[in-house]
Amino acid sequence: MKHFVALARVSSREQEREGFSLDVQEDALRAYAQRHDGTITKLYRIAETATRRDERKTFRELIAYAKEHAAEIDGLLFYKVDRAARNLYDYIELEKLESEYSIPFISTSQPTDNSPAGRMMRRQLAMFASYTTEQQGLDVREGHARRVQSGLFCGAAPYGYRNIRIDGRGLIEVDDQQAEKVKRLFQMYAYENHTIDSMRKKLEAENITYIDTMPQWTRSKIHSILRDRAYIGEVRYQDQWYAGKHKPLVDRATFDRVQVLLGVKRYQGHDLTYAGSLITCGHCGAVITGESVTKKKTGREYVYYRCSKYTTPGHPRIRLTEQALDVQVLALFDRIRLPDDLRHWFQQSLLAWSKQQRSETEDTARDLQRQITQAKQFRDRLLNLRIMDEITTDTYAAKDTELRDRLASMELQLQAQGRGRDEHGDLALKVFELSQSLKDKWLTAESQEKRQLLEIVCLNLTLKEEKLDFSMRKPFDVLTKGLVSPDNRGDRIRTCDFLVPNQAL
Repeated sequence: MKHFVALARVSSREQEREGFSLDVQEDALRAYAQRHDGTITKLYRIAETATRRDERKTFRELIAYAKEHAAEIDGLLFYKVDRAARNLYDYIELEKLESEYSIPFISTSQPTDNSPAGRMMRRQLAMFASYTTEQQGLDVREGHARRVQSGLFCGAAPYGYRNIRIDGRGLIEVDDQQAEKVKRLFQMYAYENHTIDSMRKKLEAENITYIDTMPQWTRSKIHSILRDRAYIGEVRYQDQWYAGKHKPLVDRATFDRVQVLLGVKRYQGHDLTYAGSLITCGHCGAVITGESVTKKKTGREYVYYRCSKYTTPGHPRIRLTEQALDVQVLALFDRIRLPDDLRHWFQQSLLAWSKQQRSETEDTARDLQRQITQAKQFRDRLLNLRIMDEITTDTYAAKDTELRDRLASMELQLQAQGRGRDEHGDLALKVFELSQSLKDKWLTAESQEKRQLLEIVCLNLTLKEEKLDFSMRKPFDVLTKGLVSPDNRGDRIRTCDFLVPNQAL
């Protein structure tokens, strides 16, 4: 009895529908072996679900087995020549088995003689199969490129979306349950002072799972989601991003904020007044971060602040309590406080400053609008160059992505200008009024409220040894000098003279 080694391969579901399924091939191979008084001692199967790596592994196993058992094999069986190999390189390996190991190459549905003419015919069939494979790959890539340029995804939808088919066309739609998780991730990282590690703990505490079969969130999953531009409505193809037609899950301002935060090292911060990057170290310039320590004996919790790099050799190892810093902040607010009869004068100064700020904001808004118009015109010219085929697809995609980012940034700035135009003056007046009673309210205020107040009043905060150095914003810098300026000409000009016109006095 003869002994054959056989290979059945189907590389796509379309081929299976056309009648080249693995079962059809296997039946034909076994029927051939029986007709020639033989049996198949080893059968290899490659399904359409196999990856390119797995497919190559199976093919290499077939070659190695044939070489090892060459004396026992009477032939290699294939349904067709194009089922034997995907390319000419693999076909040459099979021909070597025939010439060097005397193992005949047998195609059951395309029989050829073991002669020069027969081998020439098989080579032509193999060349045609290789051409068809390469051309199909080119057609698929071009189809994917056109699909992406029209704003549609190729392949599996990102987390937060799901694949659907409408009228035979593959589209994606929002997966409401996963989409809420994506929004929560961006909210936590952008606005809640979390690191990726602390986000994992928070998600677990909130019982938010990744998927049912894999509930645990990993660092890589969270990081890839936070970096994915698909959530602002874009589609990726060959390392380029194109404008998509799907619904964004995250607004551009939040996404940009997350990218900025991901670009710098984030420290494990607590929900404390001075945590984050509000205060810098006077020794090394690093951020001051907060930590909470619970005493084992008493169970009391204490909050300390230190430089994030205070363990560096040579760095002062200083930790200050929250109470010590509060004392210095309250002393600053004592210096800001004015007598009642001067408060009205200072309010008038703030109104004048607000008017000036509004004028500067309007000028900035007009300049931004001009830049936006120019960017849109340049984008139109770029599209015309691509339509006329004067630039490549990659060049167009890269430049278009850059322009979209610039436009989004400028439009965001324009919105911020418009929003803040009428708010800054009112906010400054409210802060001034609040500053007159801050000493009574500071210790009972929430941490985020304290942080916001310090950001409004102070331009920079630096911790030098155990002392906070305040750099004040205008006009609060004038208030801290007191009623009599130490920088005057010696004639004891009052501070309020710098704030309001002389006739108001």
